Amino acid sequence: MALDRDGLARVLRAQSGVVTRRQLRELGAAKHDVERLVRRRELVAVGRSVFVDHTGALTWLQRAWAATLAAGPAALCLGSAAPTPDEAGPIHLAIDESRRVAPLPGVRVHRVVALADKVRWTASPPRLRPEHNALELAHRARSEVEVVRVLTDEVNARRTTPERLRQASEARPRLRRRAFIGDVLADLAAGACSVLERGYLERVARPHGLPVADHQVVRRVAGRSEYRDLEHVALGVVIELDGATGHDSWVASGRDADRDLDDLAADRITVRLRWWQVYERPCATAVRLARVLQSRGWQGQASACGPTCDLAADASAAGVPGAPGTPITPASS
Repeated sequence: MALDRDGLARVLRAQSGVVTRRQLRELGAAKHDVERLVRRRELVAVGRSVFVDHTGALTWLQRAWAATLAAGPAALCLGSAAPTPDEAGPIHLAIDESRRVAPLPGVRVHRVVALADKVRWTASPPRLRPEHNALELAHRARSEVEVVRVLTDEVNARRTTPERLRQASEARPRLRRRAFIGDVLADLAAGACSVLERGYLERVARPHGLPVADHQVVRRVAGRSEYRDLEHVALGVVIELDGATGHDSWVASGRDADRDLDDLAADRITVRLRWWQVYERPCATAVRLARVLQSRGWQGQASACGPTCDLAADASAAGVPGAPGTPITPASS
């Protein structure tokens, strides 16, 4: 049986110029055919039984193909399965947990339970389905903010849905922050920000002694009802918790700008808080909010939540004595 040259050309086109020895055999290549192709530099060995059709440096996509073919059945995962992968880092590769493969240069292998059902095998190269890859990234995330970013990016880019993510999470035997992820997915499905609102109350407002705000204040504007997440009515301060979930950002940003302009016209100010301010920098956020509220007439005092709280440092810089839990007046701007 002679080598099917047309078939080889199709395989090379489909796999970014990469082919395996097994595929060559299936195309009719005998050992001497492969040796001749290598001798003529039509193919160059780049790994165990893997060849590329040129002599120069491999592109990232060719490295990815070489890894998945060498370890196959395998699929790209984690950052390597992202729409814009980190091309400077290693190739992240998923294999079934029942298998072992020898180390591959520049490749990190991850063993995944029931891999076959979690892979989009028709992708080029094969890769974990978006919901499974997003959950794996969320499982490995270093912070809750990173969890939110991973999940919202996938949903807002329409690569998957909250329901698919929920079903995939229920099928995972191990998932860090499972309850938190479930709450975030519920918010994504509803287009709400209840997790962010709860985080604001539990991380920013209550631990730092900020005044209690009214929730979901209804206001009639141009004949329609609008809801403000939190509002200090007497002070004219509106706090909007912007989770950027579940709606078109262009339209939403326009409506937000309209509401902010309405508030300014009515001598109200709007403070917009996002995941970063609430979950990554709650103490620094409390410092700023205390100053905003005091500038609008709040006569109370914020308090530090602990010895490393930004409010404690802020008070110390202003020469105000205080200890964790002791009322501290933030320094004026």
